[in-house]
Amino acid sequence: DRTMPLSRHTGQIPESTWTLSFREMTEPWKGAVGCFGVAVFFAMTIGIISWQALEQSPEEWVLRGRDAGMLWERGRGALLLRALPAGRPVLAIAVGSVPATEPPPPRDRCWHDGGQFCYSWEEDAELRLSLEPPAAPGTECYGVRWTPLRPDVTLKDCFSMANVSWYGGPSIRAQRWPLNGAESPAQPLVSGDLSANPDGFGPVLERYFLGSTGVTVTVAPDVSLLLSLESHRQFCLETPAGRADPLHYQLCPSERPARSPKHLMRDFPPCRSPIWRYHGPEGSAAKIKRGLRSLVRRLKRHRLQEGVVALGERGTAVLAAADLVPSERRKRQAPALVEPLELSITLSPYAGVTSPLFLGSLRGGEAAGYWLSRQPRPGASSIPLLTTWKGQLCARLNVTSEAALGWYLARARRLRQALGATYVAFEGVEGNSFLEQDVPAPAELEGDGYTEALAAALATLGNGTIISAGSR
Repeated sequence: DRTMPLSRHTGQIPESTWTLSFREMTEPWKGAVGCFGVAVFFAMTIGIISWQALEQSPEEWVLRGRDAGMLWERGRGALLLRALPAGRPVLAIAVGSVPATEPPPPRDRCWHDGGQFCYSWEEDAELRLSLEPPAAPGTECYGVRWTPLRPDVTLKDCFSMANVSWYGGPSIRAQRWPLNGAESPAQPLVSGDLSANPDGFGPVLERYFLGSTGVTVTVAPDVSLLLSLESHRQFCLETPAGRADPLHYQLCPSERPARSPKHLMRDFPPCRSPIWRYHGPEGSAAKIKRGLRSLVRRLKRHRLQEGVVALGERGTAVLAAADLVPSERRKRQAPALVEPLELSITLSPYAGVTSPLFLGSLRGGEAAGYWLSRQPRPGASSIPLLTTWKGQLCARLNVTSEAALGWYLARARRLRQALGATYVAFEGVEGNSFLEQDVPAPAELEGDGYTEALAAALATLGNGTIISAGSR
């Protein structure tokens, strides 16, 4: 019989066995290599992010001009104005009412327009910066315009007082120079009567602020605005709540601070004569005339024969009611009651509801047009908007009516001529009667529109006109 040979060990591993063993041996290494790769990827990602955070500047230029530029500061969400080429700090504006610290470097949405920069916080507001024509030689101006994207957004920008002295704005009861030491809660930037509201703003007011770094901030006249003053920290401009109004102002840096306000200044002659205010009896026209003559005699005894004797509104009204107004045919001015001194009489745009002036307008049928009125409902008659002036219930002259202004100015001219007055002082020009009573005002009378319209009309009376308020 044939027998099979015995098998011998050749030292070769069968292919299937070797492949299986190799797979078993390399599986742990594959896992280790994979984990190592993931770890390297995360380390690189963290490193890149850390490098960006450390190396990337917290400030980024968003709009450059010739002499200055605007930057965005990420950390606190602020607009910075720097002078070029050295980058000298001029102004810092803390942005409020939008999540200003959230976005990365703002993306320009003005299609790379070199003169503008735009960015939107989709649910809050849109910011538009623009290079604008200079207000004066040697200046460069930037427009800042915020537009709310929801009706409940209140816009608020705060201007830092750190290393900057600020001037301008409103007069206040405890006036500060510079403005840095002033304190005031947020309230409408409208002129007012400090005797009636000591915590409010006074009769002289500008929508203009001058910083010692050579920058001016000018607020557009059609912007409804609140102003707050935080002593030695900042002053803030904000829009009224629930109005959805834009916030618009202009920044103009200058190379030299002293040059900045010159385009707003005019030369005014200084006051050279003293003013003597009459505080004598006012019960009747005869008593007032005797009191004025007595005052003049006392001044003469003290060799004070120059100056102006000022008669208040009540005394002026008593003389006006005494039928001292001359006929239209009389052209020559009456002799002054206080010769050799000059006389100043006082009027206001208010009329008491029991005064002959107001009652006369009722009889003449002009009451609806001559006095400020609430907006009537369709088909309803217009009723004067009643307010208070020196403790009396009054109506106020309607400065939007040419007929009312013409009547009022003609009366002032006649009275000045009848009393021989050199000057006519107008009190009560300041303030917004609609705002005081929380009544919607006509568009032309919002803010200080009343003061501006009345002052422009009174200026036609000539250089002998004195006005109690100044705005813009």
